[in-house]
Amino acid sequence: MSLPTTHVSFPAGAVTGASPILAVHTLPDGRTAVVTGATPFHPVDHTWPDQPADLGTLTVDGTAHPVVDCLTGALGPDGAFAAGGDIPARRGDEEWSWLVLHVLPAGALGAEAVGRTAELAVDAERRGLLSAAHTGCHLLALALNAALAPRWRKDPGRADAFGHPDFDSLAMDSSVMDTTASTDTYRIGKSLKKKGFTVDATEELPALADALPALTAEVNARLAAWVAADAAVRIEVPGPELTARRRWHAELPDGPADIACGGTHLHHLGELTGLRTELTLSADGAELVARTSPERA
Repeated sequence: MSLPTTHVSFPAGAVTGASPILAVHTLPDGRTAVVTGATPFHPVDHTWPDQPADLGTLTVDGTAHPVVDCLTGALGPDGAFAAGGDIPARRGDEEWSWLVLHVLPAGALGAEAVGRTAELAVDAERRGLLSAAHTGCHLLALALNAALAPRWRKDPGRADAFGHPDFDSLAMDSSVMDTTASTDTYRIGKSLKKKGFTVDATEELPALADALPALTAEVNARLAAWVAADAAVRIEVPGPELTARRRWHAELPDGPADIACGGTHLHHLGELTGLRTELTLSADGAELVARTSPERA
């Protein structure tokens, strides 16, 4: 049985929709995975699980079933079905169909549901919190890149939208959002130093550890200015498919910025009343953590 790649409306901010059920699968843990032709639900990305899955309800014939998780699934050319980390194909492989799996409790629905219409409703409050955290994460990346720009003694070969060396992508180890903040962990190792990043004190700069309070203040000042400007935010969507290569755009006072992104976001920064980060450096100086907390209006 072949299935089309799921069409998604979450990049535009949709939280409701209706679509026919195309397939029902039983996951290895016994839970039920429902595939629809289109959905507003954002699934957790199996290759870069930074933003958690949307939760909500899937209603069929008047019965509302809780969506307790939302995963990325894939169907191979030979009909093999896989979910999440069990997917063997490279993300976006055109020989595979890429699916949003609405995960329901075990036994919630069976094959008899195929062809029926599912009413889909995302937990909008939770989505809004995750979107605020994700937008804050991207803004932090740009502000941190700007603050750390003087610490590069040579061009590392990768720049952000403002032309600053892209510390965020070059040093990124993990990025995780929740409903209160985004937490970005950066690895400051030999590879980054070889690319030109300076950690130790120089004639012009204090050591990174000593500079941390001033760097934090600089980053937070820039974040505050961007929030105050109520900059517009949008997602560039080349197509409706789950696998479409989407980009986050923000019209910031410093100029337009864009970052590749498959998640959900605010529509403008006026949806926040504040955005602050806390920077911490490990004792051995090998790990920098930024925890960025948005305050919603």
